[in-house]
Amino acid sequence: MDSQIYGVPNLIFFIFLAFTVSALPENPSSKPSNSSVQINSNSVLVALLDSHYTELSELVEKALLLHILEKANLLLFHMIPARIESKHWPVEVKKKQIYHTSLCRDANDEKILLKEKNGEKIVSMARVIKSDDIIRPDGVIHGIERLLIPKSVQQDFNARRSLRTTSAVLPEGAPEVDPRTHRLKKTAPPAPVGAPPVLPIFDAMAPGPSLAPAPAPGPGGPHHHFDGESQVKDFIQTLLHYGGYNEMADILVNLTSLASEMGRLVSEGYVLTVLAPNDEAMAKLTTDQLSEPGAPEQIMYYHLIPEYQTEESMYNSVRRFGKVKYDTLRLPHKVVAEEADGSVKFGQGEGSAYLFDPDIYTDGRISVQGIDGVLFPAEESKVAPKAAPVAKIVSKPRRGKLLEMACTMLGAVGHDSHFSSCH
Repeated sequence: MDSQIYGVPNLIFFIFLAFTVSALPENPSSKPSNSSVQINSNSVLVALLDSHYTELSELVEKALLLHILEKANLLLFHMIPARIESKHWPVEVKKKQIYHTSLCRDANDEKILLKEKNGEKIVSMARVIKSDDIIRPDGVIHGIERLLIPKSVQQDFNARRSLRTTSAVLPEGAPEVDPRTHRLKKTAPPAPVGAPPVLPIFDAMAPGPSLAPAPAPGPGGPHHHFDGESQVKDFIQTLLHYGGYNEMADILVNLTSLASEMGRLVSEGYVLTVLAPNDEAMAKLTTDQLSEPGAPEQIMYYHLIPEYQTEESMYNSVRRFGKVKYDTLRLPHKVVAEEADGSVKFGQGEGSAYLFDPDIYTDGRISVQGIDGVLFPAEESKVAPKAAPVAKIVSKPRRGKLLEMACTMLGAVGHDSHFSSCH
């Protein structure tokens, strides 16, 4: 018991402290007459509180070094469930040592040695400096020179002091719902550089028109392996320098937030093909087509294909398969492509457009193909047939069903002739 709790001042080991020997009856097997234990004024516990041995609990509490459970174990370790006065002090015989179990249940079978050596009474590693200091019917108090510390208390204190058993919990907020997938946000596993995105592009899009966030870094992390913002700026500049596509660039940059949204998608590893109507085609748009809330975004979404296609790849597809349907970012509408006059035609009927300026911009992530018309989904391009003029025909007024039923009943009994309404 000579080991110390690190950090406890040495002074505490040299103050006269209490060693409580038994707060129990002399015969542990005998049962008390009452169902509850009564502590009277002649009890050893009362005497302990009135004595100078209260310094033990006061010092431990003022030191603020031990938890409540450890304080209790420390005090209980100084109590033996047996009445041992100085005249009954065990003497070591033939090197046979006598150990006693304390009231501390968390001592892990650690026992207290009582012996007498060179005329001095010893309790573990502490000398008894005041034998039989307090004697009561239910117990005896001996004064010892130092504090007895069970190993369990030492280990708990030292482990906590060295932070070995302290586990900090990072604060976490409430779970967040991803507005794109409507599911709880989960930390995605790290993806290798250049790997395709995990989410479909439709789930990665902004939740609504004009709500696209700032471009995010690509799979390369802070190295910006895919710098989508710069790539989108490059293709916008290419449109402007190419000439004839200023209206398209103006809608992407100024009228909507599609340019920043496209940059974020490309940064996350997605690819896009832009069917860009030229200025002549954009001039044919009416005010009604652009005045509806979100109309510019919806028109542009129908011109964005979530694939990387060039003029050669699309022409080869339509030559081989006839008609090809490409997904667009305007769900669930698709754009139909077919071969016509040695080129690629998109759409059908009067709302079709030809691939007019192929491969305006191709960088492996974004492909821009100029077309000579603005495309609309098939449902919106259909014009409602005009109603044919109806000739006015004079007819007899129709009788109500109730009157007709009444006339039928009167006719059955031969009285309908009396009513003019039935003729």
